[in-house]
Amino acid sequence: MHRHHDGSAGDADYGRIGDGYAQYRRPEPRIAACIRAALGDARSVLNVGAGAGSYEPTDVVVTAVEPSASMRAQRPPQLPPAIDATAEALPFADETFDAAMASFTVHQWRDLARGLAELRRVTRGPVVILSCDPDALDRFWLAEYAREAIEVEARRYPRIETLVAGLGGAARVEPVPIPLHCSDGFGEAYYGRPERLLDAGARQACSAWSFVAPAVVERFERTLADDLRSGRWDQRWGALRTQPTFDGSLRLIVA
Repeated sequence: MHRHHDGSAGDADYGRIGDGYAQYRRPEPRIAACIRAALGDARSVLNVGAGAGSYEPTDVVVTAVEPSASMRAQRPPQLPPAIDATAEALPFADETFDAAMASFTVHQWRDLARGLAELRRVTRGPVVILSCDPDALDRFWLAEYAREAIEVEARRYPRIETLVAGLGGAARVEPVPIPLHCSDGFGEAYYGRPERLLDAGARQACSAWSFVAPAVVERFERTLADDLRSGRWDQRWGALRTQPTFDGSLRLIVA
């Protein structure tokens, strides 16, 4: 398996784009509550692709796995250090954990089927995955400003039915509404705060932007800034500024 210089094992090089990730990608409490409820009464939880620790429950014993050194370094001190390993080769015995979780990470795995099989192997209870439905990504207005970024995400995210099949076929899928002031800065989190996506740091915390050409970024910045100044964006989507939640692509898969 190819790994980047900092150990990142997916297609995105977090050694290059991971600086400042934790500043923008802070766990959203309402999403965290959905994940915690899905983990049930588990007392030991494996978090695969743990990154900077978003959504790790604090009332259970968590073992975190994260291949990127830059992401491991951003974990806050109150969380356990993460183990340098990948989803496809988890260094644990069968049925070690009560439950396992993976948030915003399966699209980074080189071998999805093997990674999902590993999650099932080391877990005796529920497996909980937070991901995005690639078929629903174009609900977001970004598709009209940088369709290339949406197309990149749609290619990277596995289809929901693929995840369900990889988890044994008996998983349930729950839509997760995105709150207006979502503290986790994935792309759709800014559905009602378009100005935030003019912040290069906010975009860097969304790995899709690392795969689009600089010309696309320049066009996006120019056209969105122009539309915000002229009022065109608000004429079309201004109601989103006060819409409490957005039904976008976010999904919770629980097996």
